[in-house]
Amino acid sequence: MNIKLVKRNVVLGILFLLPVTFLLFLYPSTHNYNPLDIVNEHVAELHNAISDTNDTIVLKDNLTVLGFFGTHPMNNLIATSNLKELVYDKFKGFKHFQIVIVLPENTQNEAKVLKKEISRYEDLKYWHFVFVQPNDIETLYNSLIFDKPLNTNLSTDQVFIIDKDLSQRGRLDDRTDRELKSETSIYSLNSYNCLEVAEIKNKMSEDVRILFTEYRQKRNGNFNSSSRRDDQIKKQDE
Repeated sequence: MNIKLVKRNVVLGILFLLPVTFLLFLYPSTHNYNPLDIVNEHVAELHNAISDTNDTIVLKDNLTVLGFFGTHPMNNLIATSNLKELVYDKFKGFKHFQIVIVLPENTQNEAKVLKKEISRYEDLKYWHFVFVQPNDIETLYNSLIFDKPLNTNLSTDQVFIIDKDLSQRGRLDDRTDRELKSETSIYSLNSYNCLEVAEIKNKMSEDVRILFTEYRQKRNGNFNSSSRRDDQIKKQDE
């Protein structure tokens, strides 16, 4: 018996079986994930909004990352860059995905400069600045579940995930595994701080991916409607 030939066949067999085994472990997880929680079902639609591209921008029937950058949008260059690199670049081109940044009227020139700063010769087709009256900004923001109000210049570092049905998505229970074990009081995640790279990269990006998975499963007819909210209700009843 040729020992070298046997060893080679064994190594080739292992190299073939390892990826297959890995995929078999992954397969069940794609069908048993927790859908992204609905934290608020009554987000207002954009009204009387003028976009930087003169297109009509709406939230309904789109998966939207929604932000508010106030009267001086250039002050939010870091937040804008984080969203561009960690969220937009990852999901651009996905059907019905968009980033919408709401600004007061008369900030068009500064918004144009800001968009140029992050574009780098790239067409930001799914990134929209929209300009509305201050009272309309406040109406939209007040329809969200938020942890702190808008600043006096109508800006916030927090961004929000809005689904196709005008529901705000997030996490009803955002505790870590360590906090769960120590039975720390439940706290939610209703928005994402776009100045915190780890939060945008590890939480928001993952949550957007989960929401796209939900929509894909709905299209394929195999969506499981169980959610973190159902699990949380069960925990509270125990």
